[in-house]
Amino acid sequence: MASVWIGDTFRIFPGKYGEDPLWGDAHELRFASGQSVDDVFATPADKFVTPLLPVNAAPGAVGLHGAVWFEAMYQDSRDSSGKTLYALYHNENYPSTLPYDPSSGMGYRDTDWPQGLKGPGTATAVCRIGIMKSVNAGYSWTDKGIILQDLQPRLILLPHNTGINFAGGVGDPSAVASDGYLYIFYGEYGYPGVYAKRDYDPTREWKGQCISIARIALSDLDNPDGKAQRWNGFAFAAASDGAGVPIASLQIPREKGGGPASSPASKYYWGPSVTWNTYLHCWVMLMAKAEGPSWKGNSIYISFNTNRDLSKGNNAQQWSAPKLLVKKQGHTLWYPSLQATGTNKTLGKRVRLFYKDMYEDKSPYICEYMIDFSK
Repeated sequence: MASVWIGDTFRIFPGKYGEDPLWGDAHELRFASGQSVDDVFATPADKFVTPLLPVNAAPGAVGLHGAVWFEAMYQDSRDSSGKTLYALYHNENYPSTLPYDPSSGMGYRDTDWPQGLKGPGTATAVCRIGIMKSVNAGYSWTDKGIILQDLQPRLILLPHNTGINFAGGVGDPSAVASDGYLYIFYGEYGYPGVYAKRDYDPTREWKGQCISIARIALSDLDNPDGKAQRWNGFAFAAASDGAGVPIASLQIPREKGGGPASSPASKYYWGPSVTWNTYLHCWVMLMAKAEGPSWKGNSIYISFNTNRDLSKGNNAQQWSAPKLLVKKQGHTLWYPSLQATGTNKTLGKRVRLFYKDMYEDKSPYICEYMIDFSK
């Protein structure tokens, strides 16, 4: 749930926009505004505002491809009006929307492609992370391009990819600014090297996956292509389309059921949501836990990092072992986030917990609990 305070106005940006050959094209990326967090989240669907978004380009042409969801918001501190926003988006494509271009190495080959979420005969997606910019508080947006992606050689294909989620890629980002950089937390689904049927190693895949971190200088957000760097185990020095190293403390060990995301039997954390807590004086991360195919899982976990400055040494990697926060038997829980209460603009001792709760044929984004932190 991308959200931002613009002066005394709180604004949220839920919904999907763009082309999607599996689920159908959508124009549901909209925003709601109000004077308090409670009022905004209670806004009925018909009161949401539709912003002006860039159109999808034709396959093979330069431009925006696939569907997007805004998942994090950075407010440019240089604009005193608060109206200059950068939206980090989750982007999904298929071989049909982003066909392989041998001259650039971009796009995907429709060979040995894994099954999609709607059953045999459907294709799964590849996720990427991009950024859009608005200078009028979110009423219109221009696409600045892709920040992080995994290219064709790192995609995990048949017969090994049977997890019914992604063929590979990076997605579901959260982002925070620290010391001149935007730190991007995301799920990694690609192979940490070149995937090849003959020498595929599930343990090697697992070692390169889970929740990872990259960063990009705030000054590069208007021209981000190739500027972001992933953590390589020692520093932020891996390429934006290269293989980085995930946060070790957030990986589930193999002996406890952890495994590659391409397997329907693996357990792994995904979908990070990171915020600064003014009461705890630390970063707080929420995440979902996949325990079956298609990210199925009924629990939400929490982790902490006490390093305010994420730029020094390996500070950005120092997260506590995840602890169980919520578990609901018979439900699937996704996309957790923390929100302030009332007209508070920061997160402190008491916060609201939101998540998507899927059961039967329902999937509301709800707040059932308040969290009272203690030191």
